[in-house]
Amino acid sequence: MESDFKEHPKKVADNDFWGQVKRTVHGQPVSQEQIDMIVGSVRSSLTLRPDDVLLDLACGNGALSQYFYGECSEFHGVDFSEVLIARAKQYFEERPRRSFELSDVGSYIVSESNPERFTKALCYGSFSYFPEEVARLVLTNLSCKFKRIERVFIGNLPDLDRQAFFYTDGLDHTQELKEFNSKIGIWRSEAEFRLLAQDCGWEAEFKRMPKEYYAAHYRYDVILTRKA
Repeated sequence: MESDFKEHPKKVADNDFWGQVKRTVHGQPVSQEQIDMIVGSVRSSLTLRPDDVLLDLACGNGALSQYFYGECSEFHGVDFSEVLIARAKQYFEERPRRSFELSDVGSYIVSESNPERFTKALCYGSFSYFPEEVARLVLTNLSCKFKRIERVFIGNLPDLDRQAFFYTDGLDHTQELKEFNSKIGIWRSEAEFRLLAQDCGWEAEFKRMPKEYYAAHYRYDVILTRKA
C-alpha cells in the first residue's frame, strides 16, 4: 500500500485533489457537501483559535488542510509522498505561515526541532495505515515531545466492531483487518483505540459522523486530550 499511495497520485490529474488521495466513492470524488461535513467536524473538535499552530500529519496534497488556514495563525503539513507534497506546495502553500514538508511521519515526529510551537494536531484518513510501532511512536511523541499540543483529531478510523458493514462480499477478511498495508489499514474497536491512547498519554473521546456521511456506517473519529 505504501507504493500505491506514492504511485496512485501520478495517475490522477493535477487538479483532481480528492481523487489523488482516494477520497472517493465508487471511484468518483466525494461531493463538496461531504467535504463540508469533514471540515465542520474537524473545526468543532479541535476548537481552533486564531493563535493556534496546527500540525497536519500525513496531510496528503493539502486540499483538506487549506480549509483550516483561516482558523489558526500557522500551519505545517507533513507527508511522505513526493507527488502529493509537490501538489500541496504548488496549490496550497503560503509561506512562511502555511508550509508543507516531505517526510515520513515516523521520522518527522522524532526529528522536529521546534515541537513546542504546535498547539493542535490533525491526522485525517491516514492513521490506520501506520504500522503499530509507528502509531505508538507518533502518539507518544505528540504527548511527550510536543508538549503544547492540547488536542489531536484523528479522523476516519475503521471500526473493527463494524467491519461487517464494509465487507459485504461474504468472504473472510479476518487476516487483513490488522494489516497496516491492507486496503483499509488496521481496524480498531473504540475500546482498542482507547487503550492505545491511554498507553501513549492521552484520553480519547469518540465521535460519529452524521448518517449522511458516506462512511458513517463503519468509521469513527477520535479526539485526544492530555491525561489529567
